[in-house]
Amino acid sequence: MQRVSEPRLCALQWQPRKSGPPEGPHTVADGTLSTMLPQPPPADRFSGPLAGGARDPLPDRFRAVLSRYQTRPLLPLKGRTLWIEISLDLGLTRERTELGPGGLLVPGAAVLPWSAIEEISGAENGCFVLEEGRPRRIQSFSAVTGRPCSLMPTAGAPALLVAGFNMHRIKDSDPFEDGRAKALALRPVRGLVLDTATGLGYSAMEAARTAQGVHTIELDPAVAEVAAQNPWSRGLFTDDRITRHFGDSFEVVDTFDPETFDRVIHDPPVISLAGALYSGEFYRKVHRVMAPGARMFHYVGDPDSAPMQAITRGVRERLRQAGFSRVDSCRRAFGLVAYKCGGKRQTLRPG
Repeated sequence: MQRVSEPRLCALQWQPRKSGPPEGPHTVADGTLSTMLPQPPPADRFSGPLAGGARDPLPDRFRAVLSRYQTRPLLPLKGRTLWIEISLDLGLTRERTELGPGGLLVPGAAVLPWSAIEEISGAENGCFVLEEGRPRRIQSFSAVTGRPCSLMPTAGAPALLVAGFNMHRIKDSDPFEDGRAKALALRPVRGLVLDTATGLGYSAMEAARTAQGVHTIELDPAVAEVAAQNPWSRGLFTDDRITRHFGDSFEVVDTFDPETFDRVIHDPPVISLAGALYSGEFYRKVHRVMAPGARMFHYVGDPDSAPMQAITRGVRERLRQAGFSRVDSCRRAFGLVAYKCGGKRQTLRPG
C-alpha cells in the first residue's frame, strides 16, 4: 500500500477488467487475488493499567476499516466486474482490488457482499471494521463512565463521539488537523509533553514528531478500544516516544514530579462532561508539574460563540489565579495558551 501524501478521501477509480494482472503487488491467479502484506511493526508499548481492570486493546493494523465515504461510490457499479482503486483504511492509503457481482474483494480477507456494502453506505455516523467479510460498527460502551463511544466518519480522519458529543472540530477543519493545531499552538514542541486527554491520539502523535517524549492520559478504556480500531491512530500505539497512562487526569497528574513538563496539551471534553478539568484546583496541579518557562494549550471552544466566551472568561481567570503569569488567546486552535514563569527559565531538552 502507498500512503497518500496528504490525508484526504481517496477518489474511487475504475476500469474494465483486463486479462493480465494489475500493476503493483496484487496478482490474479485462477480468479483469486493474492496480496503481499507488509511485515507487522514492532510490538506496542503500554504504560499503566486500564481503569477498571479492562484489557488494553491492540490496534487492528491489518483489518479493513470502511465508512460511507468509501462504499457509496461503489453502489452504481453493482453487477459489474471491475478493477477499482479504493481506500480500506478510511482514506489513509489506497488499494487496487476487484469489484464483482458478489461484492468487493478485500485483500488478505474475504469478499465483502453487496448487502454489507449497502449497510455501511447507509450509516451516516458509523465506521466499520471488517471481520470475516462482515462489517462491525466501531463503538463501545464504557463501564467506567456509563457513556457510549464511537468513531464517526468524515471526508478525512474520523472523529470521536462520546455520549453523542463530537470531541473534534469538523466545521471548516478536519479532526486530524484539529488535533495537530492544538499541539502546534505550543511551537516549538520540544522537551517533555503532557497530553491530559488522549482521545484518538491526534495531538499526542503530532507532538511526538519533535518532542523528546509524550505522556498522554486517557480516562476511558472504551475510548482506548475505539482508538485501537482507528487506522489514523496507529502511531499512538507504535511510536516509542509516546507513553500512555490510564486513569483520571485529575489524579494521574499528581503522580508526576514537579517541574517535569515543557509543554502541556489540555483538550478536555466539554465542561458538562468533565467540569473538574476546568477547575482552579486542576490548573494548580498542572502548574506544579510544568517547568519554569513552560506553556500549556487549553482548548475551550469557538471564540465567536456566546456560551464559549463566558466559559473562556472563567477559564482565563482561574488560570491566572492558579499561578500562570500570562494567558493569550489562540483563535486558530480555539483555545488559550498559558505561560508559567518564576525562577530560572529551564533550558528545553533537545527533542
